[in-house]
Amino acid sequence: MSGAPPSPTPGFLVWRLSMKWRVAVDRAVAPLGLTHAQYSLLASLLGMQRSGLSPSQRQLADHTGLEPLYVSKLARTLEAAGLIERAPDPADTRAVRLSLTDHGREVSRNAVVIVQQLLDRLLTPLGGLDGPRTEAFAHELTALLDVPLDPPTKE
Repeated sequence: MSGAPPSPTPGFLVWRLSMKWRVAVDRAVAPLGLTHAQYSLLASLLGMQRSGLSPSQRQLADHTGLEPLYVSKLARTLEAAGLIERAPDPADTRAVRLSLTDHGREVSRNAVVIVQQLLDRLLTPLGGLDGPRTEAFAHELTALLDVPLDPPTKE
């Protein structure tokens, strides 16, 4: 029997990387008064609005991978901070539409710049944010994210 520790599994490495990333973003956006989760919501909302979308809380939850109840809580906090507006959806009385305020757009843009710089630094071993290895890595991560959590049901 070997005395060497077992090699880390891919799942363990993904978990460690996600924890490192969360901590790094938390630290980077803290001076703006944001958490990683708040940043994720604001940056996603900024990108969706730039694409002409006015997402509901549910659509934003689906986009970010966060639980809808958590998105609702985050949205209320961001609304209280004057960063987003929540409005009833005229087409669906159960839905709430989200949009950035002017202040929210400014904070979001600043946060995106900070996080992009952080990402470029953390991706230096792969050639930086625009490196070909980073592009391949992103494709691999996307393939993993596309695998459904639940196995297909037999009908």
